[in-house]
Amino acid sequence: MDFKIVGRIESVETFAVGKGIREIRRLQRAYGNGRWRKRKGIAWVKLADNSARLAELHWYEASGIGKKEFKIKRYLE
Repeated sequence: MDFKIVGRIESVETFAVGKGIREIRRLQRAYGNGRWRKRKGIAWVKLADNSARLAELHWYEASGIGKKEFKIKRYLE
């Protein structure tokens, strides 16, 4: 990650589950079997240049495994 999440992730939504995730096989090989969900939310992030921005984040999550592969989809401010 080239950013750090500062504070809480808010407005969390699930928009893909199980076979609705294109990369489900890769996730299972890399992290293990689980009920994988692709989620999105809004949080403040601190970038590599020490600036802070409000951003929409996407990540994968499975119970018992946790949150994996955060990425910034767009900046909101």
